[in-house]
Amino acid sequence: MNLQIEGFSHRYRDVLTGLLALIITTLVASVAGIYLGSVNDLLLLIPGLMILVPSSINMRGAIAGILTSRLASSMHLGAFDINYRRGSVLGDNLRATFILTVLIAAIVGIIGFIIGKTAGLDIISVHEMILVSVLSGTVAGLIVTLITLLVAIGSYRYGLDLDIVGAPTVTTAGDVITLPLLVTSAVIVVNLPSSWQSLLFGLVLLMVAVSIIGVFRGTDTLQSIIREGLPLLAPLCILGTIAGVIYTEGLEDLVATAALLIIIPPFMNGCGAIGGIICSKLATGMHMGEIEPRLIPGREVFSGFLNNYLYALIILPLMAGIAHSAAVLMHLDTPGILMMIVITTLSGLIVVTGLNILAYVTASVSFSSGYDPDNFGIPVVTSSIDLIGASVLILVIHLLL
Repeated sequence: MNLQIEGFSHRYRDVLTGLLALIITTLVASVAGIYLGSVNDLLLLIPGLMILVPSSINMRGAIAGILTSRLASSMHLGAFDINYRRGSVLGDNLRATFILTVLIAAIVGIIGFIIGKTAGLDIISVHEMILVSVLSGTVAGLIVTLITLLVAIGSYRYGLDLDIVGAPTVTTAGDVITLPLLVTSAVIVVNLPSSWQSLLFGLVLLMVAVSIIGVFRGTDTLQSIIREGLPLLAPLCILGTIAGVIYTEGLEDLVATAALLIIIPPFMNGCGAIGGIICSKLATGMHMGEIEPRLIPGREVFSGFLNNYLYALIILPLMAGIAHSAAVLMHLDTPGILMMIVITTLSGLIVVTGLNILAYVTASVSFSSGYDPDNFGIPVVTSSIDLIGASVLILVIHLLL
């Protein structure tokens, strides 16, 4: 009986910790949404900028999410220590994170240009897209990695579950930090003389070359992270870019009803954070033998799914209320508080259902195939949420307004 009470108490504390983390990150992510609403004119003036928004934000969260998930698993397995040297768990993961950040940022810029042009959109040149993506991505990546490191060390020292605390924190940090840096980088790059653009582009190519050399000279652990992460993240950039195209094609409508523009970052962040929690928990459970990858999930997995719906029903109306209030205070158009709640909650519950299924399938397939689900779960789910979330959100908006 005492063990049952202790187990229930532990589960209750985990759910409460996750909910508190999600509420805090929703409040913080709303700042990114308010910022996006405030720069709506720049989104129209710099062609192609909105294409980079979902993929740039998602890749920051996905890369930091891989780092968080791997460190969380190492903590549960007793392999984690605060050691930054080459060959250590923490040191190799940090180095791999920086290399992934630089390489993926360059890929995001290239894919953004190709898909934007293919879709017939008017966008800035390819070298400008790469410059904006790499400059903003590298700086944001360093800051988000530092935050991830602080959260991991804090969780380690104070006995918190990094699986629950980490994902909401890093995805929110990715939103709040990446968005203003992306806009600032775009404004700087498009206004630079061509000679300065060429110089910066040369520095970017040098960074990419150094990162590639770092892979070949890295440890087996570092190479393993890059070998599994890069082939996965690179194609997933396409999903985020397509989401950016969807937003770009409907940008005038979103700008006209700015409250809906404000809701995008917290909506994507909230769904991504919920997906990150379930992915990290599934990976840890499989590593520790507590969850078996089966066709029909067990009770432990369904319990996590139900927690996700509970989280969604609390944070989705909250972010809708914040977006509406911010629009009113900024004298921007809004469809009204009730409609904002209906749009956000309905869209969110559909997306959460999809991410629950996708998270379990991804973790099960990767683990059964001999791969580390820490490297696959969060990137696949958060990148898919970009496309699914954008499609569902825009569809629900069109159906209800």
